[in-house]
Amino acid sequence: MYAHDLRSGRTAALAPDEPVKTASVIKLGILLDAAEQIRAGQASFDDKLTLTKENQVPGSGVLGQLTPPITLSLRDVLHLMVAVSDNTAANMAIDRLGLKHINATLRAAGLKQTVLYKKVLVPATSPMPTEQAQFGLGKTTAREMASVMERFAECRLALDGSEAKSVKGPGDGPLCGAMLHMLRSQQDRDGIPRYLEPLDTGEHGSAIANKTGALDQVRNDVALIATKDGPIVIAAFTWDNADQRWTGDNEGEKTLGRLAAAVVERWAPDGLDAGAFPWDNPLAAGR
Repeated sequence: MYAHDLRSGRTAALAPDEPVKTASVIKLGILLDAAEQIRAGQASFDDKLTLTKENQVPGSGVLGQLTPPITLSLRDVLHLMVAVSDNTAANMAIDRLGLKHINATLRAAGLKQTVLYKKVLVPATSPMPTEQAQFGLGKTTAREMASVMERFAECRLALDGSEAKSVKGPGDGPLCGAMLHMLRSQQDRDGIPRYLEPLDTGEHGSAIANKTGALDQVRNDVALIATKDGPIVIAAFTWDNADQRWTGDNEGEKTLGRLAAAVVERWAPDGLDAGAFPWDNPLAAGR
């Protein structure tokens, strides 16, 4: 686990640099590359992507169950990839953005231990490093994946550290806001949000933007949490879990929830506040 209070700068960690299986949390890295390519004018939210029978895969999501061909915008594909962790949507995004480009973006962002090895539930088309057999879809650390969420929270999209600006696409602030909207629409609430936010967030709007990941022996979650005491980022990963039930009572899920609750109760005793963070534009004045 790695937790960071973005207002005070304090941190808390448990083995934050341990390499771990990403499962679907790596989709947060795909989202970062999409932001970079849109920012550079190399991609657009309005790009049209076609769902075909050949690119449908099983697992989480809905696109693998629909009748192709279907044309979707890149924005909608990314939203499905995040909100319902759609595996087919992730592969469509990888095809559009490029696996090599995604990994180059992760390296440019300073992530030395984070890699997306291949498409989801599709055999690799190139030789894989030996470690891929251990990590599966992707590898990361809690500290590194937290840093990706922090980039969206603080709208630091410029990988060279330069100031935020408007280029060929939308300005950096609204672009970060669009990505945070997807993350804030997350429908898996069994991990970090579990004990923090019992509201019907689909109706009232969530104070948490997060991306989850799960395998039989894995439960992961990375979140930005808006509190009355300032924004907090938490990245937490579990592995080799004895409890392999695919239910909300899975012990890995409950562990993620307990960790998040402990951090928030200590750092933000006044509780969550969805209105305390400028979701539409993190660069907005008065944050």
